[in-house]
Amino acid sequence: TWEVEVAVSPDRATWYFGNMFAYLLFQLEETEAYHAKLNEDHLLHAPEFIIKPRSHTVWEKENVKLHCSIAGWPEPRVTWYYIIESRYGMHTLEINACDFEDTAQYRASAMNVKGELSAYASVVVKRYKGEFDETRFHAGASTMPLSFAVTPYGYASKFEIHFDDKFDVSFGREGETMSLGCRVVITPEIKHFQPEIQWYRNGVPLSPSKWVQTLWSGERATLTFSHLNKEDEGLYTIRVRMGEYYEQYSAYVFVRDADAEIEGAPAAPLDVKCLEANKDYIIISWKQPAVDGGSPILGYFIDKCEVGTDSWSQCNDTPVKFARFPVTGLIEGRSYIFRVRAVNKTGIGFPSRVSEPVAALDPAEKARLKSNVCGSLSILGYPECVLLMFPCCFSEGIVPGPPTDLSVTEATRSYVVLSWKPPRQRGHEGIMYFVEKCEAGTENWQRVNTELPVKSPRFALFDLAEGKSYCFRVRCSNSAGVGEPSDATEVTVVGDKLGKQLTLGGQGRWITRSGVQDQFTCHGLVTGQSYIFRVRAVNAAGLSEYSQDSEAIEVKAAIAPPSPPHDITCLESFRDSMVLGWKQPDKIGGAEITGYYVNYCEVIDGVPGKWREANVKAVSEEAYKISNLKENMVYQFQVAAMNMAGLGAPSAVSECFKCEEWTIAVPGPPHSLKCSEVRKDSLVLQWKPPVHSGRTPVTGYFVDVKEAKAKEDQWRGLNEAAIKNVYLKVRGLKEGVSYVFRVRAINQVGVGKPSDLAGPVVAETRPGTKEVVVNVDDDGVISLNFECDQMTPKSKFSWSKDYVSTEDSPRLEVESKGNKTKMTFKDLGMDDLGIYSCDVTDTDGIASSYLIDEEELKRLLALSHDHKFPTVPVKSELAVEILEKGQVRFWMQAEKLSGNAKVNYIFNEKEIFEGPKYKMHIDRNTGIIEMFMEKLQDEDEGTYTFQLQDGKATNHSTVVLIGDVFKKLQKEAEFQRQEWIRKQGPHFAEYLSWEVTGECNVLLKCKVANIKKETHIVWYKDEREISVDEKHDFKDGICTLLITEFSKKDAGIYEVILKDDRGKDKSRLKLVDEAFKELMTEVCKKIALSATDLKIQSTAEGIRLYSFVTYYVEDLKVNWSHNGAAVRYSDRVKTGVTGEQIWLQINEPTPNDKGKYIMELFDGKTGHQKTVDLSGQGKQLFYRARVLGGLPDVVTIQEGKALNLTCNVWGDPPPEVSWLKNEKALASDDHCNLKFEAGKTAYFTINGVSTADSGKYGLVVKNKYGSETSDFTVSVFIPEEEARMAALEAQKGGKKAK
Repeated sequence: TWEVEVAVSPDRATWYFGNMFAYLLFQLEETEAYHAKLNEDHLLHAPEFIIKPRSHTVWEKENVKLHCSIAGWPEPRVTWYYIIESRYGMHTLEINACDFEDTAQYRASAMNVKGELSAYASVVVKRYKGEFDETRFHAGASTMPLSFAVTPYGYASKFEIHFDDKFDVSFGREGETMSLGCRVVITPEIKHFQPEIQWYRNGVPLSPSKWVQTLWSGERATLTFSHLNKEDEGLYTIRVRMGEYYEQYSAYVFVRDADAEIEGAPAAPLDVKCLEANKDYIIISWKQPAVDGGSPILGYFIDKCEVGTDSWSQCNDTPVKFARFPVTGLIEGRSYIFRVRAVNKTGIGFPSRVSEPVAALDPAEKARLKSNVCGSLSILGYPECVLLMFPCCFSEGIVPGPPTDLSVTEATRSYVVLSWKPPRQRGHEGIMYFVEKCEAGTENWQRVNTELPVKSPRFALFDLAEGKSYCFRVRCSNSAGVGEPSDATEVTVVGDKLGKQLTLGGQGRWITRSGVQDQFTCHGLVTGQSYIFRVRAVNAAGLSEYSQDSEAIEVKAAIAPPSPPHDITCLESFRDSMVLGWKQPDKIGGAEITGYYVNYCEVIDGVPGKWREANVKAVSEEAYKISNLKENMVYQFQVAAMNMAGLGAPSAVSECFKCEEWTIAVPGPPHSLKCSEVRKDSLVLQWKPPVHSGRTPVTGYFVDVKEAKAKEDQWRGLNEAAIKNVYLKVRGLKEGVSYVFRVRAINQVGVGKPSDLAGPVVAETRPGTKEVVVNVDDDGVISLNFECDQMTPKSKFSWSKDYVSTEDSPRLEVESKGNKTKMTFKDLGMDDLGIYSCDVTDTDGIASSYLIDEEELKRLLALSHDHKFPTVPVKSELAVEILEKGQVRFWMQAEKLSGNAKVNYIFNEKEIFEGPKYKMHIDRNTGIIEMFMEKLQDEDEGTYTFQLQDGKATNHSTVVLIGDVFKKLQKEAEFQRQEWIRKQGPHFAEYLSWEVTGECNVLLKCKVANIKKETHIVWYKDEREISVDEKHDFKDGICTLLITEFSKKDAGIYEVILKDDRGKDKSRLKLVDEAFKELMTEVCKKIALSATDLKIQSTAEGIRLYSFVTYYVEDLKVNWSHNGAAVRYSDRVKTGVTGEQIWLQINEPTPNDKGKYIMELFDGKTGHQKTVDLSGQGKQLFYRARVLGGLPDVVTIQEGKALNLTCNVWGDPPPEVSWLKNEKALASDDHCNLKFEAGKTAYFTINGVSTADSGKYGLVVKNKYGSETSDFTVSVFIPEEEARMAALEAQKGGKKAK
């Protein structure tokens, strides 16, 4: 209970309490709004106008632009209702040549899936009452950027804003400094009215900070980066505003990742920021590095530093795999900054840019009014009164109610974040929270934070099993007790709930651009070159695989009218005409220039007259003679270029030229020609410019050469285009040939007269000639050295760069002593590129030179760095291997080590030393450095580094054992340990396997080791012991089990066990399912390979084709084909297997059965064929005599009847026919008539058969190819005898019945 005294009237008290209640409601609503914002999805947010469109007041006929910048994700769709331009996040509405009817209110509408937002701007168009020159506005804002603007001094002015000395697309590297700037020219200039300068990155305004500073000097605007980071990459825009008018200019800045300290290590993570802050923890998020170093990123280390100190501490012992992490263990009320480092298998990369400071405070506690239970007097001041509040002790505490709105706001593999609202019933005390969890489907609730109660209504849980499902609930507590639990959350599966963004790479050598959306404009491309691109997605869980590479895209310049020509000069002047020359436009618009148009005007007393066309038809050259001019008249000129896109803007007005007669237009001859550095195939020719340069300056030189004895018409030019240097290295000379040289100067008028001849000079390398040699000493100092053995007492060394003396150069230092000279570079850089030559005076042209180009510069700087900071050469980087007993060996090898070499062993950035766990060894003779560990345990997961120091030289090598890599290595070490233990007793050196022998039997075999006489071996099939006749003697270490004629009955699981008093080992072989099929395939293959060649056998029925195999199994499929077609089986053509014989029977063969027969034995995978060709066999198979048919097997006929039989025979030649009775020849007579007609038909007739005719008859056909016999039986019966016999049989049957 609180006691309140108010020193005001009751009405006043009512006012105070009412306002206090309103204030409390306001604070409560503000808190709820804050939490609502706190819990919203950070990856999706509604459109927001960063820069709203501004209202404008303009004159008629003037152009106006409305600009706005909009943020939101997904990227909002912007709708205008006029001409719109959207560029790099800046949206523009342009109204050309404003009319009075354009006065209105304009709306910009931005929309995405999260909502729609609009902004408004008014445009007021005024009419100009005085004279108005419409021609000043015809070109539009793009060619004449003028505007009426109202200054703070209240009058209308025309401002023209130009950007000079502009910054271009820039490339920098992380850690460097960079400045972007341009000169701003504003006309007219008004004192005390300075422009407003604003810089933007990707459409977002920039504010000065620790990393970026802006400067306006009055005429130049500068943006300076003190320490470039990858986050600084983007499109930069400078906007200069003068009153109501502004102009802007943009260019892209690319930032390359800094070189990693460890080659292959990842780059620094990006955009480290605080997602939310509480008393108990702060959630930090970041983006993946743009470069992973060539191997996947394994995780991240997070560092924290308390503001005001320089002490960084690591927040996590093992790398986290997600780009989000709750940092705990913070002190309430203190501020912290954070940074993140990425790690891959090579090592740890550079730390990221530090985050903004953030305080460990609970926002909900700030939003709620609270007072201490035993606090001091509080005075709340309000108008016209003082409200006194006196604390007192509670007579009885209230147990708080359950929290409300408990939910899981974030779930990853590493942690889960819970959020809830405080209970409505909580008394006046502060409350704390206890979080409980249980696995889904159970009621086993466990308190998570027993030792450390939570003060804020958000909590991060760690150590949850990935893939399991959990429920959570929260209880409140105070001094009165612990309240009831909240409602449990829904089932939550520990996994990822993260969003996505895109990254793009491209440009041949792959360049990564981070944080782009679904489209990206790539700057810095070279016109005419081809590029390929690829994309991959990124979210907090990591990077996806790259997309398929795009097709090669050639960069082509956009076609537009060319820019204006420039540098108009008068090449020659006559009494009534002038020859003008000009330079081609800087930008040709992406298409070839097709011609030029020239305009001119008279200038009288400094006042230009009316412009006139000089040519109706376009001229193709950069020069034109204008005729019909007035003598002694002054003229000005303009030139416009044209291409296929149209006519470009005219050039700036030229200087005034007077039309009068000129003389001596071309330059004079160069002089003082000199040959030096003469070698067998080259020399250097030098000269001085002509004294008289003609009407225009000398623009270059042409060098001609010919052999000394050649005629004048044999001069040839060495350079097709004029060179600007006053020297040329002539190459391609023939050794021993004498040459002469001459030089001609050229200016805009033409080529002048040639110089005097230089030479003759013989192309030869004189004995003792030496060259300039580059040297890098142990301190990394780079120098050029030259030595001359032919110096005279008066001789001196003269150094030059590009054949200009370097005597006063502050970047070089020359030291000469005796016949040696050395030129040292103080700080070799890009400014030092060029040809360095050393001449020796008072000699016969002794000289030498050395070229330092960009490639050589890089080589020398790298060599200098290696000498200044030497490294111990490494033959093998740090590697890990598992030894026989499961020991882990870390080792690397240096190329050489001295006796003073030292090695530091580092594990997770802490040095480790020799002891029970680690054994170190260095072999300085071989350079091998080793560290041994008996066993890999879970706490050994991390990064191992060997740091080498050998005198001044250093080096290091790192191996990362984290995650799956560590688990695989740990598993392999444990396997090797168990293998070593197994091998201490009898064991299998080679486990059980099978082999199919040449006899098509299956042999199960294994190889054993470490056995003795007492060692027993037992075979099992399907867990039943197999009795083996033979006793193994183990002499050869091979144990076998032979299975003959292997078939389906032999399928099963085979096992062999070795055992003695030292232990036992076993090996199993499964011959079921697929394994059995594989073995049977091999058995069938062996059987098929054992098949003999097909043979032909003539049988009584016809022809038999056959082959023998070792043995036959049903799994072996047999197929026959005849002349490429499968054989159709019938009663005449049959196939089968008899024992080990596989055969094809062709009965009664005919000529149609000739041809090629193939027997294919299919083992399940491959077909094995045997072939025989019946076409080339003897005629006896097909032309031998044979009986085709017609004779029955048995003939039963009544006595006295006539028997007539007809039979068809065949043979070539026609066969001879004979008959047999009871295996004796039968001749034809009146009783038995035998006929054979046409060589095809045989007739057999018996007239009046009797019982004597009963018997076995045979028809024998025969020709020279063979014979065949067809037998039949004739049975003659008497009817009376048959009846008598039937009656007799009936009587016998009756007696038996009685």
